[in-house]
Amino acid sequence: MMTYVLCMLYCISTICAFIFGRTAQAGQALMEGAQAAISFAISIGGAICLWSGICELMERCGAAAILSRLLRRPLKKLFPQSSESPETMAALSENVSANILGLGNAATPAGIRAAKAMAKRGSRDELCMLVVLNTASIQLIPSTIAAVRQAAGAQAAFDIIPAVWFSSLVSLAVALGAANLLRRLWS
Repeated sequence: MMTYVLCMLYCISTICAFIFGRTAQAGQALMEGAQAAISFAISIGGAICLWSGICELMERCGAAAILSRLLRRPLKKLFPQSSESPETMAALSENVSANILGLGNAATPAGIRAAKAMAKRGSRDELCMLVVLNTASIQLIPSTIAAVRQAAGAQAAFDIIPAVWFSSLVSLAVALGAANLLRRLWS
């Protein structure tokens, strides 16, 4: 769907550039935008590699396993059917741990594994809860957001941590409450 929207926007802007005689400015903006996008992607890619490396170090030294163990009890309460499967709980713990550390890209494979396992078990409510938990996750270290801010020229990229903690706690509480309410209404 987004492909069609972007294609339509590109076609409309090209037509408008021809109609108003601004093809030179449109071409220049196109080239500058492409150059800025490449520069931005490289800087974000570097930050993601850095934080993925830190996450790997945390995993090798056992810190990720400790975090995962700390999360098992709350996850068992949120996902009672899936707690019967050790593989599903391991994927869930890995997914939530990566989200807490602000590594959304690293959380995706574990989230997909957990979702597939839940779908096999027919746990539609828990699958919905997983989506809610991933959408409104708590982030202790907002590494991706900090990388974007750093690339945009922020002086202190991590000065948003208190706001991120507060907003992620509020969004998670509201999302989990709404998911539980809707599950009770539609069950």
